[in-house]
Amino acid sequence: MGSDKKEMNVLKHGLVPEHRLLSKDEEKEILEQLDVDRENLPKILKSDPAIKQLEKVHGDIKVGRMIRIKRKSRTAGVATAYRLVVKRE
Repeated sequence: MGSDKKEMNVLKHGLVPEHRLLSKDEEKEILEQLDVDRENLPKILKSDPAIKQLEKVHGDIKVGRMIRIKRKSRTAGVATAYRLVVKRE
């Protein structure tokens, strides 16, 4: 058998919340709205499968970029979180 294995897009899996790379302008706006420093955001590893999948669309995602994550929530409807891309903790 050859290596015709099709790679799964983790972002299409029902249990994985929506991940989106923010534009530089969106990053600035969100940081101002939240009144938080970029370094104080929760982190997401550059090696995370969701980031790897986003890189297939956006190209290399540099350390320090922000990702918006939207999760379904029973109480809030949709919960939005922001993560800072890092090499490792």
